[in-house]
Amino acid sequence: MNLLFDSFWRAAAYCLHPRVILLSLAPLLLMAAMALALGYFFWEPALDAVSAAIASWELMSTFVDWLDSVGLAGLKAALAPLVVVFVTTPMIVVVSLLVVAALMAPAIVKLVADRRFPSLHRAHGGSLVGGTVAALGATLVALLALVLSIPLWLVPPLVLIVPPLIWGWLTYRVMSYDVLAEHASREERQQVIRRHRHSLFAIGVISGYLGAAPSLVWVSGAMVVVLAPVLVPLAIWIYMLVFAFSALWFAHYALAALQALRAERRIVDAAMPHRRDVPPALPPATEAP
Repeated sequence: MNLLFDSFWRAAAYCLHPRVILLSLAPLLLMAAMALALGYFFWEPALDAVSAAIASWELMSTFVDWLDSVGLAGLKAALAPLVVVFVTTPMIVVVSLLVVAALMAPAIVKLVADRRFPSLHRAHGGSLVGGTVAALGATLVALLALVLSIPLWLVPPLVLIVPPLIWGWLTYRVMSYDVLAEHASREERQQVIRRHRHSLFAIGVISGYLGAAPSLVWVSGAMVVVLAPVLVPLAIWIYMLVFAFSALWFAHYALAALQALRAERRIVDAAMPHRRDVPPALPPATEAP
């Protein structure tokens, strides 16, 4: 339990590190760069395609004619750009979040390892392929569990408990592998996860509940449309900051647990009797035929 709280406050303190803040702001910078690049290369062709689709769709043509009849011709001109923006924005947001999330976890583990565990030996017991396969397998199990648990969501208290437990389990499985992949051997990773599975699972569940915080900002942005241009980027930044905190918490906990495991093994090895000079046992005697 001490390790759980110790890694918690260390993760919170590391969130103030300039590198972590920059990583949390990276999606916004990447979104701006992607929007500029897509706008430069594809804005005009996209507008032409949307305008042609509107003109060929009878229902939309009727709607456009109605706008002209009520004196909203300006809105007619803005219809195609609005459609392009509404279609491309979710794609840009999702791609940016996925790219930064994939890059953030290794960078955060490296930050924690370099600053707090510089002498921790890297056993390289995991790989990108192994992590991807493990993540896909855990994701499929979590999705299956979500589908099977849908009837439980009709019970008001359980809808606040069951999905976070499933997502917490998924986070615990994926993050535990990722933060130990470089430093622990395969045997060490399995032993750390087995020994600390309850605490790691608790970190995953708490991180899942913290991940619901940005949804409150999304709801506020939907309710106050005027503030949406400010609240939506704020929600994205909070989401990445929560992700960074979760990765920091897992990294501090798992690497400290790995260090303790190795220290424990060194003590056990030192306490074992030296058996190099003990001659090998003779084979059992056999009777002559």
